[in-house]
Amino acid sequence: MTCWEKRENYLIEVSQRCLKGHKTFDLCRSHLVEASQISKGTIYNHFTSEADLIIAVACADYHSWLTQAEQDTVQYSDPYLRFIFHHCQRLYRILSEQAFVIARVVPNEAVLAQASEYYRERFNRVLDQYKQWNAQTLMEIGEVSGFNRSELLCDYLRGAMINSDDAQKHYNDAEMYYQHSFAMTQLMGHSQKRPPSIKVFLQWLQDKDSSKALSA
Repeated sequence: MTCWEKRENYLIEVSQRCLKGHKTFDLCRSHLVEASQISKGTIYNHFTSEADLIIAVACADYHSWLTQAEQDTVQYSDPYLRFIFHHCQRLYRILSEQAFVIARVVPNEAVLAQASEYYRERFNRVLDQYKQWNAQTLMEIGEVSGFNRSELLCDYLRGAMINSDDAQKHYNDAEMYYQHSFAMTQLMGHSQKRPPSIKVFLQWLQDKDSSKALSA
């Protein structure tokens, strides 16, 4: 990794920290000067517009979801459980870390149009990869004709992330994840499948608490 790439990653990490708990993307490039202790000129070289900063943060989020997807593919041989727990993990991260919900601002054609070609192509590439993982997983679960299930689920998941964040839902609420998985199951068109029970989600959350304690 080059010095340029390391500095870019650092600036994105600082941006993500600055956005924690925010409901709008109200971070500007100039705000990063004090937060990162890097000169304004250097920051503006990395992000030539405010849109570049937004898309750079979005790319980082999508890359983290892809990394999680790879881990979930290894962990869950059942594609249904893989899909369910992957998207529950996304919700868990937002609520437990108070992470900014990037779905509030992207995908957005107006923002992408203002971004530089470098960031625009980078975002479109990672977006396509993530869409492909979701589509492939849904195909493995079993396609149901009549509706565009991927689109229905995408719209639902975007709304669920935003609404849960707005409502300040607690990340340790097993019933919330059960309801979330039930809604996903219905939208998949697989109402005959039984989502993981509240008991299963309680254990899932307990395992996460144990992992945090070990890494502390």
